[in-house]
Amino acid sequence: MDADLDVACHLNVLAPGVSSARLPAALDTIAAAGYRRVVLPPLNPDAIDAAALRELFRVRGLTPITIAGQAPDADVSSPSGDVRAAGAALLRRALDLTVALGADQMNGVPYGVFGHPAGLTDGAAFERSAAEVGRVADESHDRGVLMTFEVLNRYETSVVNTAAQAMEYVSASGSEHLWIHLDTFHMAVEETDASVAIRTALPRLGYLELGQSGRGALSAGAVDIGGIVRQALDDGYGGRWGVEAFSRSTLDAAAADMLAIWRRPFDDGVALAVDAARTIDTGWAASNVGRRVGTTDQ
Repeated sequence: MDADLDVACHLNVLAPGVSSARLPAALDTIAAAGYRRVVLPPLNPDAIDAAALRELFRVRGLTPITIAGQAPDADVSSPSGDVRAAGAALLRRALDLTVALGADQMNGVPYGVFGHPAGLTDGAAFERSAAEVGRVADESHDRGVLMTFEVLNRYETSVVNTAAQAMEYVSASGSEHLWIHLDTFHMAVEETDASVAIRTALPRLGYLELGQSGRGALSAGAVDIGGIVRQALDDGYGGRWGVEAFSRSTLDAAAADMLAIWRRPFDDGVALAVDAARTIDTGWAASNVGRRVGTTDQ
C-alpha cells in the first residue's frame, strides 16, 4: 500500500477466526499488503490465549481491533436494570480483552442486540443505551482504547442507521470519548450521499470502513470506493480506515448465516486484500493529500 494511511483489514477476508490454522498465513498477507491493523471477529475471552495471540500480532507489526457486542440477556438498551448492568459488564469484559491483546481500538455494536431490528425505536431505549455506552467509552479512553460504535443498516438494527442519528447518539451519551464507525456498505443502503454522511459525522468519526455493495472486491460494485476515499481525505478526515469483505469461502457457516452471506463473492482472500489496498491507493493518489505527496516525491 502506497497511501500513508492507517488501514485495517478484517481477518475474515482471509480466515474464519483466530483458532484457524490459516491465521499465521493470513496475518502475514495482511502485513505484507501494507495494512497496519487487523480487525478480529467477536471473541470469547474464555476460549483464547490472549498472550499468544498478542505475540502473533506483535511480531508482524500489526495492531488488532476487537469487536464488542450485546446479547438478549445483556443489553444496555433494556428497561431492566439487571439486563442493562449485564450489558455494560459484557462491554467491560470486551474492553479487558482488548487491552490484553495489545489493541487500542474496540469497534462493534455496543448499543443493542445485533440482528434485532425491532424494539429500539423509542427515545427512552435510545437514551438508556447511549448513557451506558458513554460510560464505557470514558473508561476505554482512560485505558488507552478508542471505542467506536458501528452504524448499521435497517435490516441489522433499528437503533442507529445514519450518520445524523449517530451524531445524536454521541450527544446522548454525554461522553467526549465515544466515536463513530461508518461503513460504506451500510451507507449504500441508508444514506443519500456517502460523502455528505461522512462530513456529517466528521467531528466524531473515528473509523471509516470500506465495504463493497456485494461484500466482495472493493474495486467492483455499486460503491465508488476510490472516490469516497478521495473525497473523505479532501474533506479533512484523518482517522483510521478499514477494509471489510465477507464470503462463505472464508467464513464458518454460523457466522455466514448470521451476516446473511449466502454466496461466495470471492474465493481468494489474498487477491481481495491486495485489490483493496490498490483501490485505496487510487483514491489517496487522487486526493489533495496524495497529490501533494506525489509532487514532493518527483
